[in-house]
Amino acid sequence: MPSVTHEALVELFKNRPTLAAEMLQDALGQPVPPFTEARVESSDLAEIVPSDRRADAIIVLLVGEQQRRAMAIVVEVQLGVDEDKPYVWPVYVAQTRARHRCPTRLLAVTIDPKMARWCSQSIDTGHPGWILTPLVLGPAGVPVVTDAEQAKAAPEVVVLSAMAHGQEEVGEAIGVAFLAAAAGLDEERRAVYGDLVLSSLNAAARRTLEAMMKSGYEFQSEFARSYVEKGLEKGLEKGREQGRQEGSREAKAQAVLAFLEARGLEVPAEVRERVLASTDLAELDRWIRRAAAVGDARELLATAGS
Repeated sequence: MPSVTHEALVELFKNRPTLAAEMLQDALGQPVPPFTEARVESSDLAEIVPSDRRADAIIVLLVGEQQRRAMAIVVEVQLGVDEDKPYVWPVYVAQTRARHRCPTRLLAVTIDPKMARWCSQSIDTGHPGWILTPLVLGPAGVPVVTDAEQAKAAPEVVVLSAMAHGQEEVGEAIGVAFLAAAAGLDEERRAVYGDLVLSSLNAAARRTLEAMMKSGYEFQSEFARSYVEKGLEKGLEKGREQGRQEGSREAKAQAVLAFLEARGLEVPAEVRERVLASTDLAELDRWIRRAAAVGDARELLATAGS
């Protein structure tokens, strides 16, 4: 099951169809043709690959009244190593190019620096001259949005900024910028984006933002409830209780496992042993945060450096 972080990132690109083009051009310095509209197209690529294969999002840039296709962008959110992707990504590009009859680019999106490096590796397809090098939007490429006007103009960008930089010192300023933009959003997006920003910020920034939003803020959106409230809150409570009782490394390790189990994820023996054996408190703290987002318990170890 895709994690809440994965699905949240995909939704940002779907809710703001121009975001893929903006990130290609502004963040990665890749030229994008002039266009008058950006449209989300079906990402089902079942014509060539099995039905469970589909890109996360496909955006097509259109030009003029006749809506000529100027470029297609295949957006793939990647939070953990997947050895299958070097084989299916060329298929996604080729199939999208064939379907829409226009130049096509692959944009891999991640908030993990280690994954950004993994995604950037060139893919040798085996055909002479055809080497696919993904264009990668990692944390370093995501803009730090602290300006209220910029946040109002592009709410999805400030949410992406919070997800990429929320654990840094600048997290509080990003959160305040988001609050300026939140008033102009419809109720559903305000709730979803607010949940994402709050859950992405460091503890100090979150406390500041929650105080500004008045006490008693809760996860509001159906999106967050379905992924977070039913499982994470139970895990949080269990982890907090253990932390109060033991205040030790063992309590943090048990909290990691409690988070995963509360979300209904199977915890393989090798993952359980690795977590319980850890003596690095910073590592355990990262795993506690990560346990709220991964879709498979094994991803916890694969992304431990994030």
